[in-house]
Amino acid sequence: MNGTLLTIIVALLGFVVIAGLGLAVTGAQPANSKTMKRAQAIAGGREARENARRRPVASAQDTRRRQILKTLREQDRQAKKASLTIAAKLQQAGLSEDPKGFWIASGVVGLLAFLAGMVLHQQLLISLGLAFAAGFGLPRWVLGFLGSRRTKKFTGDFPDALDIVTRGIRSGMPVHDSLRIIGQETAEPLAGEFKRLTESLAMGVSMDQALEKMFERMPTPEVRFFSIVLAIQAKTGGNLAEALGNLSTVIRARKLMREKIKALSGEAVASAFIIGALPPGVVLLISITSPAYMYPMFHDHRGTVMLAIGGAMMAMGIFVMRRMINFKI
Repeated sequence: MNGTLLTIIVALLGFVVIAGLGLAVTGAQPANSKTMKRAQAIAGGREARENARRRPVASAQDTRRRQILKTLREQDRQAKKASLTIAAKLQQAGLSEDPKGFWIASGVVGLLAFLAGMVLHQQLLISLGLAFAAGFGLPRWVLGFLGSRRTKKFTGDFPDALDIVTRGIRSGMPVHDSLRIIGQETAEPLAGEFKRLTESLAMGVSMDQALEKMFERMPTPEVRFFSIVLAIQAKTGGNLAEALGNLSTVIRARKLMREKIKALSGEAVASAFIIGALPPGVVLLISITSPAYMYPMFHDHRGTVMLAIGGAMMAMGIFVMRRMINFKI
């Protein structure tokens, strides 16, 4: 009996010892796992707080970026809309800023074209078409041609103006004096635009407003880049000479790319001119050599309808070809 009791006691003690060792060995793992879980929860909460803190900043930056892009698009839309007016086109062409004189001249040209059609015994509809084309289309085409030629010359000389400003700043001259030198030493239209710019600055107009007026008179990307560089330098500081030097390099690279594209698309442009001028030229030659053959086309209503349809199709084809060969850099 005593031996049996002793065996039971020894077995219980052994079980207690083995259970204690097991708890000592395996019980540390839940504690460690709880510690790790608590650390992960603390770290995760910290990351969540950091993400929550960064999210408003990122969203604010995105909102600000969207607002800036929206403002730039709105400014570009307004600038394009303003550049399509007759007054803006007169400014771009360097002519008098009086739209009334332009409309009077257009009316006179249209009236002369109508009288010429009636003297040549053309139908009333044809005479009215000639008057509309001569009074509405021809003056606008001439105005656009003059403005495009002036803008092209200004763009070609603009990098030289930036080099003058860069050298003046590096030699210690103020920006206004460098701009005044451009107005005095360069050729038109560069000199005239920078003279107006320096006169506006001398009258107390801010640099941003003066450059905005200059952009209205000369709506080119180069002038917009120039105004942005000066505005950023005025607000944040920095090396203005280096920034203008880089801008001059970029503008020259754009000019080189534009000339390269013009050379590559020269064949397509020549083909478009030939195809567009061929039908009117053939009609004119036949009218001179065989007037009786072309008589029904101008005096029969069916011929008039055919000429109108052919003119509309030619205009559509010329428009499509122009869109195909018109590359913007």
